[in-house]
This record gives sequence, structure tokens and C-alpha cells, in this order.
Amino acid sequence: MGHGGDVIAELSTDHREVDTLFDEIDRTASAEERKRLVDQLTIELVRHSVAEEMYLYPAVREQLAGGDALADKEIADHAEVEELLKALEVRPVDDQEFDRLIARLKAEVTSHVQDEETRLFPRLRAECSPTVLDDLGDKIRTAKKVAPTRPHPIAPDTPPGNKLLAPGAGLVDRARDFVSGRGR
Repeated sequence: MGHGGDVIAELSTDHREVDTLFDEIDRTASAEERKRLVDQLTIELVRHSVAEEMYLYPAVREQLAGGDALADKEIADHAEVEELLKALEVRPVDDQEFDRLIARLKAEVTSHVQDEETRLFPRLRAECSPTVLDDLGDKIRTAKKVAPTRPHPIAPDTPPGNKLLAPGAGLVDRARDFVSGRGR
């Protein structure tokens, strides 16, 4: 990923890409292809979430009235998604629990995206300068390049811990992905 534009455009484009991956998973019968698509979905969701936790939510806390509560809610949503991704990571595609986990994941992600796009993003657009939004977009794109690609539910989800540990976890994840061929 890395689309350009301000933080809202960047993250909204990510949301559309995730929607497309869910649609492809739903339409695909091949177990091998479904596994590949779920791996790609996991990579995209984890990178997106980590980048938001590193830069978007701290900005929400700083820039918006009531930002602490908004950021805490969004981070809690991420924790639920990460737990579902972790459960999927160890499930074979032909396990009947796999489809139930995908359905729960899709519901959680869809709810989170709707909340961000209808409540959070309009407030950011109204209360932050274009310069702040552009700067956040740049930071999000940079963070996604070094973010982990696998779920790490016990990793810190707020600064400074996440900013210190995420790049190292990302390096290890990308090395594992390279060796295994995951995400190609």
C-alpha cells in the first residue's frame, strides 16, 4: 500500500482494498487461494492498524475534543481484530471454524471502518488543518513500510512502546514472510 494524499484518503483507500479482499475470499473456493488471500488480508490489516496506532490515534488524542475516548475505542476494536487474525493464523482453511472466524472478522472490520469513516474522519477533516492531515498521511505511509505483517496481540498499541517495538517485529515478520513465501 502507499497511495498518497492526506491521512483520510490514505486510510480510506486501505479500507476499500480490505473490502475487496473480503469479497475475493467469499468468492473463492480453492483452499490454497483462500489461504493466500487471508494471508494478504492479514498483512494489510496488521500494517494498517499498527500505522494508525503509531500516528493517527495519538493525533486524535491531541487534536480532537474527547479524543482520548475516541482513540481508546478504536484501539479496542483493533485488539479484537488482532485476536481474530491470530486465531485464523493457526487454523487450516478446511476447518469449519475458519469460515466462522472469517465472518466474525469481516463483521468487526466492517463496523470499525464504518465508525472511522462516519464519525472519526469527518471530525478530523473539520478540526485539523490540511497540513496536519497531509503530514499524518506521510507518517502513515512510512509506518506501513516497517510495520509488522503478522498479528502480535500482546505487543504495545500506544506510543512510545509501539513506536519502539513495531519496526523490529516488522523486520522479523518480513524475514519470515520472505523465507516462507507468504504474501507474494
